[in-house]
Amino acid sequence: MPIYKWEGKTGKGAIKKGEMEAPNEAALRIHLRQQNIVPTKVVSKAKEINFSLPFGKKVNQRSIAVFTRQLATMIDAGLPLVQSLEILSQQQEGKVFKNIIREIREDVEGGSTFAGALKKHPATFNELYTNLVVAGEEGGILDNILNRLANYIEKSEALRKKVKSALIYPATIVGVAVIVVAILMIFVIPVFETLFKSGGQTLPLPTLIVITLSKLIKKYVVIIIPLLILLFYLGKKYYQTQNGRAVIDSLLLKVPVFGPLFKKIAVARFSRTLGTLVSSGVPILDGLTIVSRTSGNRTIETAILNARASIREGETIAEPLNRSKIFPPMVIQMISVGESTGALDNMLSKIAEFYEDEVDIAVANLTSLLEPFLMIFLGVVIGGVVIAMYLPIFQMASAVG
Repeated sequence: MPIYKWEGKTGKGAIKKGEMEAPNEAALRIHLRQQNIVPTKVVSKAKEINFSLPFGKKVNQRSIAVFTRQLATMIDAGLPLVQSLEILSQQQEGKVFKNIIREIREDVEGGSTFAGALKKHPATFNELYTNLVVAGEEGGILDNILNRLANYIEKSEALRKKVKSALIYPATIVGVAVIVVAILMIFVIPVFETLFKSGGQTLPLPTLIVITLSKLIKKYVVIIIPLLILLFYLGKKYYQTQNGRAVIDSLLLKVPVFGPLFKKIAVARFSRTLGTLVSSGVPILDGLTIVSRTSGNRTIETAILNARASIREGETIAEPLNRSKIFPPMVIQMISVGESTGALDNMLSKIAEFYEDEVDIAVANLTSLLEPFLMIFLGVVIGGVVIAMYLPIFQMASAVG
């Protein structure tokens, strides 16, 4: 059982403090009142320790998906929610997630709804998760909702990993190239420069350019590195502003090669999230609000919120989305058909599946397309530096011959 630190007042006004083991906070308060102590503060020691840590570990999406799937199976099998949460907390390997589940169980045991207990942990269970659980509790279909949530998290995580793999490859190649060139410029080129000075020959223009760049980099490296860190920091701060995020997110959708990929990802995420919400009984206006916050792009978020405002005035979903010029015509047509036939959730699921397949194809094509460009980039940058340094040696060899 968890241990609680408590403070309280006796009937005479004296302040008392202590620690006590209890099944939950409610049981502890009852016990203190039986001793004529009015509790003024009760804190779980587990919560106190977690709060004092400067950097808390984040629970990964895979762990949340497994937890959700297992909880759905237990509830479907007829196990009480409190017992199911206790079992899941015991089998968790991660200490952070174990404590979170334990705290949720204590809150539920103390009389809180499951959704209310989840809302106390927004870093782990987001707004989409808690709103779907609310719909599941109110409709008496919590096990079905949890299964849908598990499916949603698994598909979203798979999509995120595909995109991450597509971006890691070029970033790694460019990063390695920068490191190699920096090593050449700072450590290798000065050795060649000393060799050429001792020879007293006239150096070709490419060699002079490389040696000059080497001197500049070596001289100002202590300024260049902090400057790059500062620029990255300022860029991050600018992106955190309303205007900065709007500008950068809009540019990302227009970037050649990557722009269409980001748009397909946004459409897939929008369709999957809204389809899951609608099929679970969440009202369309509430669903659009949640979807806008999970879109990951300010331009897409603005388009969804504008659509929500138009829907409140009596328009269909398809009309304002069409005016945004962000969503492809096929998506608009399929949503329109889904609205008219009353099968919007099924149509959104089909759109999500189609665009998730499109993302797979786009990622594969992107990798194939980038490979030759990256090879050319490496050849021009690193090969250019090497050739420039060997040109004087070739001239000396030809002169001797």
